[in-house]
Amino acid sequence: MSENVVHLHKHTDPAPVDTAPTVLTVVPDAPPARPVPLWVRSGRAVKTAVTHERTRSAGRAVVRHGLYTFNGGRIAARRAWDGRTGSRYERMIRAAEAAGNLEAAEEWEERLQRFRAARHHRRMDLLHSPVDAAKGVAVGAGMSVGVLVALGVVLAISTGQAADVVTPLTATIDFIALLIRIVQIVWGPAVTIGPFLALLALWSVGRKQHAAPQWALPANVRSGEGEPITPSIVVKALRDLGVPALARAIKEMGDAGASMLGPITIAGCGVEVDVTLPSGVSTNEVQSKRRKLAENLTRHEHEVFITIPQAARTVRLWIADSGALDEPIGPSPLVTDETMTADYKKGKAPWGQDLRGDAAALSLYQRHLLITGLSNQGKTVALRSLALWLSLDKSVQFLMGDLKGVGDWAMFDGLATTLIQGPTDEHVIQVTEMVESAVDEMNRRIQAPPGTTFPPLIVLVDEAQVAFMCPAKDEDKRPYGGSKANSRYFMAVRKIHNQGRAVNVLMWQGTQDPTNENLPKLVREGAHTRASLALGTESQARMALGDKAVDGGAAPNLLRPGLDRGTLVVASDGITIPAGQSSITVRTHYIDDDAATAITDRAKALRDGVTTLHAIDRDEERDPLADIAAVIGDAPRVRTKDVLARLATRNAGAYGEWSFIDLKRVLDDAGAEPYKSDGVMVVSRDRVARALANRDTEGSASAE
Repeated sequence: MSENVVHLHKHTDPAPVDTAPTVLTVVPDAPPARPVPLWVRSGRAVKTAVTHERTRSAGRAVVRHGLYTFNGGRIAARRAWDGRTGSRYERMIRAAEAAGNLEAAEEWEERLQRFRAARHHRRMDLLHSPVDAAKGVAVGAGMSVGVLVALGVVLAISTGQAADVVTPLTATIDFIALLIRIVQIVWGPAVTIGPFLALLALWSVGRKQHAAPQWALPANVRSGEGEPITPSIVVKALRDLGVPALARAIKEMGDAGASMLGPITIAGCGVEVDVTLPSGVSTNEVQSKRRKLAENLTRHEHEVFITIPQAARTVRLWIADSGALDEPIGPSPLVTDETMTADYKKGKAPWGQDLRGDAAALSLYQRHLLITGLSNQGKTVALRSLALWLSLDKSVQFLMGDLKGVGDWAMFDGLATTLIQGPTDEHVIQVTEMVESAVDEMNRRIQAPPGTTFPPLIVLVDEAQVAFMCPAKDEDKRPYGGSKANSRYFMAVRKIHNQGRAVNVLMWQGTQDPTNENLPKLVREGAHTRASLALGTESQARMALGDKAVDGGAAPNLLRPGLDRGTLVVASDGITIPAGQSSITVRTHYIDDDAATAITDRAKALRDGVTTLHAIDRDEERDPLADIAAVIGDAPRVRTKDVLARLATRNAGAYGEWSFIDLKRVLDDAGAEPYKSDGVMVVSRDRVARALANRDTEGSASAE
């Protein structure tokens, strides 16, 4: 029931007290809070005390120091046992046998035999030692008494007192009694303090070895951030990996598990070590536990790479210095060296650095290229940096399609023969026709006389997944996208993959998030150089790089999206890969748009001038003289063979079959005849322009 408060109000009138009525007013009030039972308050207090940080720290300290003492005793007992027995030598023998090192096993066996022989001699000596000790004590005591008596005689002769003969003997006896008295006084406290001193010694041994669980260790010891990699750390990390056969083998080896390890060498911003696994442990068992191994080594997952070298039953561990991979690498030599040029055939593009910190350079000679990865991971920049280097070789021609269309490739305007930019179906149609024109050029080159050399023609399509996914069809109902036999883009790419390499017509593609739908299998496998940035799954990694590379340790799916932007895994014979590995991880240089524009300006200065087409000319009626003027561009003169190549690239259907005779016929008819300059036939820009002007003037006059 709720309680009521009763207020007594008395009238203040000067009426007699006995006649003044008393008014009782009952005012209801809110009920007070219900008292909390004592046992509930006690439970809350206990819970708060248990979860408090000071309580947890105290609990960890109690466990830690207790285990220091207990495990210190185990360590001391193990050391004592090793010192008294041949178990240490037996462990070494087993370790050498597990590693297949029979010479080391024989050496340790000889040491064991010598240890056992020495121990046998010591035990035989102990059988005779009591008798020898008794004889020694008797002889020593007799000699000591004789010396003391002789000393007393000399003292008595000196003092003239006969009693001094026994004085040295009496003094010696008193000294021995004093020592006994001291021992009697000290013995009691020593017996009391001794066990505590022994426990303190065991605690010290355990503390130095950190002989407690990780959760009980202090924070600075528990984190181990930046801890240097030593053989014992690697062995412990492997032992705690959760592979039973490996743990048993290391346990049998004891500390000699380090015999599994090769030399730990400095490799760039980390260290590298080869681990020979014991019998019964396969390399994929270690590869599949990369995260746990990294954490056992006090590293993040992305700071440990596991690859498979040529040696059987061996894994190669590369372990980065803590936080080193989060530091950016230096600028590209393309930016810092303004005098750099390229050589398509003999040179290599400076792409970035490998994990060792060495320069990673890629040969582009007669190699089709595929770069893939998740969106916004640096794919376009990585692909563009290769094209920027190759643009510094003035013999290289480019056909470019950017199906993103945000200006990432705009600096190639005036450098590429064709540059199509945009994401729509119409842009896909234009890019498809561009690739098909490259196929026509390839066929023309194949039919040329043997021994004919051709300039490199790079057909580059960025965001190629847009082309493969395009639903548009032509007037014959043939799809532009897809991966069927009638797919126009797919078939054009396949034809270049099949035959383009021999005549220097190469296909470069960049694509996002590879699947069987947006990157067909035949197109993936047609690329000689395959590189991948961060991906989501292992199946995507296999699509990007192939089964061999992934089975050999390539894992772009383990790269961190966003954090490892610009880092890619490369499978190619065009880049130096450590022996026995199928791929290499490269941290690419970042070249921004302004720096890329500066590089293309240098590339344009090396050339005679290129008129870039932004759309593919279809089957409308051609004007050969106007097309010749267009492909000459701003150069004062261009070699006739270069004019023919540019015309074929501009419209392979109209000019793909042209020879020098066809070109000369058109120019002669227009009055712009080719002529020799420095021993080669060239076409003059001014002559062609004058012929066009005269023709237009004559056309206007006749019209009037």
